[in-house]
Amino acid sequence: MEPDCYRFDAFELDRVERQLRRGGDVLALNARYLDALILLVRERGGLVTKDRFMDEVWRGVPVTDEALTQCIRTLRRVLGDEAGAPRFIATVPKYGYRFVAPVAGEGVAPPAGPASEAARSLLWRLGAGGTRGAIGAGLAGGLIYGILGASLASPAESGALSIVLVLMAITVGIAAIGGSAVAFGVAAGVRRGGEGSPLALVGGAGAGLAVGALAKLLGIDAFTLLLGRSPQGITGGPEGLALGGAVGLAWYLAVRVRTGDVRGAAIIGMVCGALAGLVIAVLGGRLLAGSLDVLTQAADGARLDLGRIGALLGERGFGLRSRVLTSVLEGGLFGGLTVAGLWRGREEASRTPAER
Repeated sequence: MEPDCYRFDAFELDRVERQLRRGGDVLALNARYLDALILLVRERGGLVTKDRFMDEVWRGVPVTDEALTQCIRTLRRVLGDEAGAPRFIATVPKYGYRFVAPVAGEGVAPPAGPASEAARSLLWRLGAGGTRGAIGAGLAGGLIYGILGASLASPAESGALSIVLVLMAITVGIAAIGGSAVAFGVAAGVRRGGEGSPLALVGGAGAGLAVGALAKLLGIDAFTLLLGRSPQGITGGPEGLALGGAVGLAWYLAVRVRTGDVRGAAIIGMVCGALAGLVIAVLGGRLLAGSLDVLTQAADGARLDLGRIGALLGERGFGLRSRVLTSVLEGGLFGGLTVAGLWRGREEASRTPAER
């Protein structure tokens, strides 16, 4: 049974009342263009050929290909879509078009088949893209901290390379685990509510909270098991909530302002992540560098002395200035590259198999 009303992103397409609505406002579309949109949404995820448009929309009335091109151009303008980075209508060169956004129908579950495959592909590609971006952030941050750690180690004359490699491994591992959870949390929110839904923010924040809390629990247990003491103040659920929420918010803003490319999405992600890092530090939280300082203080004979960063900033030990600087750096890198990865995953999901 075909539903009376389809929902995608912030839109409602009422097949019975023959209206396209957004936030309660009716958007103007002529009858043929509305029929074309209904056909695309009904076949969500599936290819709609040019012949089908001619048969089911123009109903045999002879028209040129330009009429269909103008129809799709108008639909994209009304939906706020772009041909180069489609969120709703993707072109299949020489064949036709497909509707690529997740769709829910009132009163029925979305059917299995092409639409379900498209939704699964979107979930996977967003999550995998965000994970790759987070790993990139881990590599960049690990290299920075590795070089800095080697120069601040005591004594500084030995083991510089091993310090760089160890800190890079730690940073990449943490970024991969946290980034994967946050990216798939955002992707789950997008699949559930659409690209411009606030559920992306909720999904990212919830995933960050869960993985942060779990990591802190396991980290404290492991440290207690190995060294017989329980470090206090390492990063955990609240920090994960803030960073995951920042990534979800950046995605939401990037979609809403129609940034159009990976660079714009990355800038929004960097700003949101850096602000989250600033808030975390000011409120007394710690990200990676702050947690490493806590752990090295708790471990007897640790070679790494992050308190020297504070000396460079004119403070004693790893204080507020150090936490602010490193948290802003970490948050900006994580947010910017994770959102960029999500955006690349979005672009991959919108391409046809032949284009990938």
